[in-house]
Amino acid sequence: MATRIPPKFVPTLTEVVQTGPAPLAPALGTLPALTQDQLAQRVLQRVELALDTRLREAIAAAILEHTSALTPLLRERVESVVREVVAEALADEMQARQRAAGANV
Repeated sequence: MATRIPPKFVPTLTEVVQTGPAPLAPALGTLPALTQDQLAQRVLQRVELALDTRLREAIAAAILEHTSALTPLLRERVESVVREVVAEALADEMQARQRAAGANV
């Protein structure tokens, strides 16, 4: 029996051999099959985006809480430093005036 060659417009089946991990079955037949590596990559991308947003929010909230807690202490320290600097400047000015007054006598 002779082998017949089908016309060009007739589709023929061929065997496809894939290397690497076996593809995952499509969910409900609507998605193309993904390899485990492809699925892992997609999941990691989604996790990265979600983590970036949520971590920024969590860090901002933590900074706000710590800043609110530090405000009274910082205010107290700043007031203390300002008082010391003003007192020193006033004392220096008083000494300068006394020297100037003593020099004029």
